[in-house]
Amino acid sequence: MEKDKTLWRIAKKRVGFKRHLFTYAVVNLFLWAVWYFNKDWGNQNAGVPWPVWGTFGWGMAVLFSYFDAYHSHGEDATEREYAKLTNKKNS
Repeated sequence: MEKDKTLWRIAKKRVGFKRHLFTYAVVNLFLWAVWYFNKDWGNQNAGVPWPVWGTFGWGMAVLFSYFDAYHSHGEDATEREYAKLTNKKNS
């Protein structure tokens, strides 16, 4: 039985996203633990914790990865837009 190429592509993107999310969670947990255990407890006005920048920046990448895996299906969106334009032209 031959695989549906569109479904296979979507499945690969979703698995890739899940791996990306897992890696993000593990690495950020480690970075926050390093910050927490090396924090200068006497200096509470030190500003923003340094792991925030990596968490935020990488988090944006994870968000884009999520939308790519679950909400944009390239060819399907292009086909829908083409059908809409064709219907508009024929009306």
